[in-house]
Amino acid sequence: MLPELLATLGKRLPQLTSLHACLRDADGPSDTILDRWSADHPAAGLPAELSAVREAWRKELPLLPGAALALSLAAAAAAASNSMPPPELVVSGPTSSAIPIRLTSGIAIDVIRSAETSLLIASFAAYGIAEIVTELRAAAERDVRIDLILEERTSAARAFAPLRDSVRIWHRAHDSVGSSLHAKVIAADRRIALMGSANLTGRALRDNVEIGVILRDPGSVGRLTDHLHWLTGPEAGYLRRG
Repeated sequence: MLPELLATLGKRLPQLTSLHACLRDADGPSDTILDRWSADHPAAGLPAELSAVREAWRKELPLLPGAALALSLAAAAAAASNSMPPPELVVSGPTSSAIPIRLTSGIAIDVIRSAETSLLIASFAAYGIAEIVTELRAAAERDVRIDLILEERTSAARAFAPLRDSVRIWHRAHDSVGSSLHAKVIAADRRIALMGSANLTGRALRDNVEIGVILRDPGSVGRLTDHLHWLTGPEAGYLRRG
């Protein structure tokens, strides 16, 4: 319980400097210096959070000096400040106050422009995306490797015909009845990825009601790109060059 409470408190970064000093000087959970700190900081629920920490401190580690708790709190604060940004929601179609206005079309272009070494894109359908094709051409000109995983029966590859040999196109090796390549992903450099319901079509990127998410966690994005690249290899035998 005490580690969890400290981790939660560690996220309250702007208010921690004086609390860290107070804990460092406290002899234990019952030290009156902590009462004075709570009285001096009545806002934002901090006294209640400190009270919960002190109660857990009494029950679990009553002999632990305040300096050790201050060190733990500083570590929790550092971990919170260095954590990966949370996933960000994006939409196509009408927007509301529930989600900041980040339209899928603009985000797709941002992700492509951010690529320095590689782009891995999957889409069930593709058409009416001249702006995306322009951005991919610019990426190819800066030596970004581009792999496009596309559903062959939707003729999605036609949308990228102007790119010719600047991209590698992949289709399913076996066109099984009742299955399709339905993933929608734009991943750049194994560090950022846009995923969601939107195909690479003008309607999906701008007009349809679509929902997506941006991941900026290299660990998760790296595993995703590894999986998709594995599908292109001989071991999986799932994809072939188009």
